Amino acid sequence: MNFDYLKQKRILLVDDEQELLDMTESILNEDGFQNIMTAKTVKEAITVSETYCPEFAILDVMLPDGNGFDLMKQIKSTSDYPVLFLTARGEDNDRLCGFGLGADDYMVKPFLPKELLFRINAILRRSYKDENPVVKLPGSEIYFDRAEVIKNGIHISLTAKEYDILFALYRNAGRIVTVDALCEAAWGDNPFGYENSLMAHICRIREKIEANPSRPVSLITVKGLGYKLVL
Repeated sequence: MNFDYLKQKRILLVDDEQELLDMTESILNEDGFQNIMTAKTVKEAITVSETYCPEFAILDVMLPDGNGFDLMKQIKSTSDYPVLFLTARGEDNDRLCGFGLGADDYMVKPFLPKELLFRINAILRRSYKDENPVVKLPGSEIYFDRAEVIKNGIHISLTAKEYDILFALYRNAGRIVTVDALCEAAWGDNPFGYENSLMAHICRIREKIEANPSRPVSLITVKGLGYKLVL
């Protein structure tokens, strides 16, 4: 099976050592991961998580303004993406605490780059094994594997940008996805200035998926914040 789509996942790296952040980001980049976000404190990590909706996180335990365990609790209170702890704290109690909170893996520094990549890819394969679901809405069905919508028996194709936006909303179904995060999903690392284009794409997506696009019940605007997909 081809797992190239996993390389597009947005990854959050949290560590207070800039050298380690740079090294880990370089390891990921060389393996094909490009959507990397970094933070050095709990506060920065929460802001990044709320703004850019990561799909995987690598957390240190010891941070200047708290610890990775408390950070994970905050992340898991609003999101459900997988987490790997990468830390110098290798005591049994720390490992048990991490796994007890729901961590997907726990690695102790120093580490082998290849082992880190093996573990990351294994977690992503487990967590995102169903990337082509059929999503049934009140007015239509979305087939992500074919990039199309079936509405009233009519097959309607999704453009590449519509697919990217709709899939980002689906991956965070029921949660608000900010305008910035949706622009980044569709236009990449430099998403600024695409807000009007995003609004136009949202209107076209509603035309395709909603029974009554002027009264949407599936793709909802959250004024001042962004959008969410209600399943």
